Amino acid sequence: MSIDTQTQEQSATAAPVAPAIELIGVSKSFGPVQANKDIHMTVAKGAIHGIVGENGAGKSTLMSILYGFYKADAGEIKINGIPTEITDSHAAIAAGIGMVHQHFMLVEPFTVLENVIMGAEDGPLLRSSLARARKVLHDLATEYELDVDPDAIVGDLSVGFQQRVEILKALYRQADILILDEPTGVLTPAEADHLFRILENLKSQGKTIVLITHKLREIMAVTDTVSVMRRGEMTATVKTSETSASELANLMVGRHVSLEVDKSPAKVGETILEVKNLCKTDSQGVKKLKNISFKLKAGEILGVAGVTGNGQSDLLEIISGISHATSGEILMRGESIDLSNKANAAQRRALGIGHVPEDRHARGLVMAFQTWENTAFGYHNDPEFSKRFGLADQKAMLKDAEAKIEKFDIRPTNPNLMASDYSGGNQQKIVIAREIENNPDVLLIGQPTRGVDIGAIEFIHKQIVELRDQGKAVLLVSVELEEILALSDRIIVMFDGIIQGERLPENTNEQELGMLMAGMDPEAST
Repeated sequence: MSIDTQTQEQSATAAPVAPAIELIGVSKSFGPVQANKDIHMTVAKGAIHGIVGENGAGKSTLMSILYGFYKADAGEIKINGIPTEITDSHAAIAAGIGMVHQHFMLVEPFTVLENVIMGAEDGPLLRSSLARARKVLHDLATEYELDVDPDAIVGDLSVGFQQRVEILKALYRQADILILDEPTGVLTPAEADHLFRILENLKSQGKTIVLITHKLREIMAVTDTVSVMRRGEMTATVKTSETSASELANLMVGRHVSLEVDKSPAKVGETILEVKNLCKTDSQGVKKLKNISFKLKAGEILGVAGVTGNGQSDLLEIISGISHATSGEILMRGESIDLSNKANAAQRRALGIGHVPEDRHARGLVMAFQTWENTAFGYHNDPEFSKRFGLADQKAMLKDAEAKIEKFDIRPTNPNLMASDYSGGNQQKIVIAREIENNPDVLLIGQPTRGVDIGAIEFIHKQIVELRDQGKAVLLVSVELEEILALSDRIIVMFDGIIQGERLPENTNEQELGMLMAGMDPEAST
């Protein structure tokens, strides 16, 4: 027998490589709510494995069990074929698991180097830890295309670079399995593309990636295998090359879901809202808005694209009355609006301006209050909700909440539940129902589908288009270029507090908008 033949026979009879992760019958309940039910999932070593599902499907709970934040009520976990008890995050790290959370776990005043070694120091004296970490970071940056200045202050870094720091933290702790939770939610298209190159580099070096995302296009582009969860159960695991975005959407929701926004051409009317030379300088002397001017007409959706932090939030807050401008003018149906620091959101609502804020937790809901209270907030002094002597009419508020819950398909359907008891998508529906059902002439809506599942996205998009078709004006702020292109009738792009350009959606694409978002002139680069 030749050596080559012998080698081939030995390879054929060699034991198969154990999966990086095996979850066997994993279940987890929180009181009466079963978040995970008898989950079985296998993740191949050296693969990029996606997990998709609606809000509340159990994805994050499952990964929190794997990373030791929760302990399963039942089931078994195997890492590289070995039964492993993961009691906390220290046990997960010891098992070679790292996790990059949707909201980064970084100390912003510290340097990159200090953040990386935090919790993994060699001893009480940091000098040797820092010296060792500096060398390891250099090697990791070279190997995985994770270049970042080790001495940079984390708070001064862009979101994309902060994410690299989180990945470096995990790799520094010798993670072979990386869990990433919604990693592209706040990245530009270019930053997202760079992240995908990093993931491919990690995969090529034998690392295993678990990617949680609601963006089906990303799943199709970067994963090898995808698992679908619905209502706490694992409903399917398929090879990505053998499925499609529409099939995954249907599996997630349990019904047919349209991935396209169905809307007719806009019937544009008169100018309702006009912004003239709007400027804002913050308390630190930083110019947040620089001579912003545009018109918003009845029956149109004006999309505002841009990377988070380039003035869009300030624009929404000034128009909605949450904050005041340094200079400039806003006209509502030709009448000037008070922009002084005495202005408030109640005055804006009285003028017919509704507002769905970018951060539903901080601005849109009181999480510890009941749903019927949240569906009335801001409008609780309206005559329909008031009794004599200014007392609130709770029965009227409850009846109104029940109608909104039914119309906007908010689940669970109990108006007495706390806002905190709902998934992110249903929390967003509560805010949108409150604002749309109060019939605004202008709706300001920030990040309407952030952290929202595909079924809720479809519903929310329909509500926005229906409002436009009723002749209302919509100012839409979103970091999701696909959403901006699908919903908008016109698009303005903001960069560093200015309007970098204006486009019609049919005459542009994500690449051109991405360049404008980065402060570049697409025409100059051609």
